[in-house]
Amino acid sequence: MSERDGEITEMSEENEDRTEETAPAETTEAPARRRFFVVLGIVLLVFALIGGYFYLERRKAETPAAPAEEEKPEAVVSVRVAKAEKEPIAREFTSIGTVAPAEQSTVAASVSAQIKQMRLLKNQFVRQGDVIAVLAAQDLAAQRGEAQAALDEARLNLQTLEKVTIPQTRAQSDKDLADAKAEADNARAVYARRKDLYDKGGLPLKELEASKLALENAENALRLAEKNAKLNASAVNPNARALAENKIRQAAARIKTIDAQTVLTEVRAPLSGVVTDQYQFEGEFAAQGARLVTIAALGSVIVKANFSDTVVADVRTGDAVTIDAAAAPGERIAGKVTLISRSTDPQNRTVEVWATFGNERGLLRAGDAVRFVIAATPVADAVVVPAAAVTLDASNADEGTVMTVDRESVAHETKVKVGIKQNDKIQIVEGLTGGETVVIEGNFALPDGTRVEVAEESEEK
Repeated sequence: MSERDGEITEMSEENEDRTEETAPAETTEAPARRRFFVVLGIVLLVFALIGGYFYLERRKAETPAAPAEEEKPEAVVSVRVAKAEKEPIAREFTSIGTVAPAEQSTVAASVSAQIKQMRLLKNQFVRQGDVIAVLAAQDLAAQRGEAQAALDEARLNLQTLEKVTIPQTRAQSDKDLADAKAEADNARAVYARRKDLYDKGGLPLKELEASKLALENAENALRLAEKNAKLNASAVNPNARALAENKIRQAAARIKTIDAQTVLTEVRAPLSGVVTDQYQFEGEFAAQGARLVTIAALGSVIVKANFSDTVVADVRTGDAVTIDAAAAPGERIAGKVTLISRSTDPQNRTVEVWATFGNERGLLRAGDAVRFVIAATPVADAVVVPAAAVTLDASNADEGTVMTVDRESVAHETKVKVGIKQNDKIQIVEGLTGGETVVIEGNFALPDGTRVEVAEESEEK
């Protein structure tokens, strides 16, 4: 064995001895040492991260600045716009109206008779004076014959009265008057002679008194004859003539009545128009006053509609009205309010309003239901914008906002106060003066100051 080997052997022995001596101490110190190294590692990691950050910042500062990126273009919102115009506007109230003819007549039979002639007239146009129906007139002809006979008899009675009865009565009165005068003159002469004899004593008083009584009777008869003659001349004969003439007039009037009824057997149209209803036909019996047809003149019509009494408070006679005709879709017929009822329906609190319309083309038929729109409280020169341009603060509010677009195509929020609302238009009372460009599509939640681009009409389509 060499000296080197001997040294190694001795060193190994010494290490073994040292290991045996230190083993218990290492067992106690191992956990504390591991914690120390863990904390040390974490601290070193933190320092390494901090150093790396500062290194990168230094490199970034030392590195030449890269060309600046191009600025992003400003956002532009596509919108549709319209002009705030100055134009008339009115408050509109809408209801359902019923068409009625402006002039209508129900033709009835004036006499009771069978309908001799009457064609089918419903929906036919008739002119004023056209014969609608002919009624049988045999009974009237018989009645006229009787009335004519009565007239002839009355005329004969008058003729007899004037040529026979009155002259005969006058002659008799004249004779009675002459006889009474003669008797009175004779009695007067007898009384005068006897009074003279009595005065001379040649006649007794008894005979004189008898003569005086005879004279008084004769004079009384004369006065009666005179009164009868005057009465016949002033009353009896004229009254008899008047009665006879009155019978003639009665008979003549009866004939005229029958002739008028005979004329009425030809029922004629009282006006020009369309026969809307026919109630009886040829061969049927028409009682006096029974309806035959109804004729409506539809050259002009009245449309009647009911509105709430609160609405009618703003309506005036002469206000413009428009209606839609079913026979002409899309066409609006213009008219005016002609009547506002002065009474209110107590059940539904509505008032009836009438408007008159021309109907030369026959677009409106009696009984049609039409949309009835009144334009009340008109404003002639109002600032008007599309309703879509206004965002109201609340659904029933009269204030809101409008987005206006300036010359630089920048949208600005504008506070406005609104007035009349008419279909898709709305009146601006405050906030706009007219001529402004307002956003009508794309204005919802559009920020103030946003740049906008006006969309083309083709894009909308």
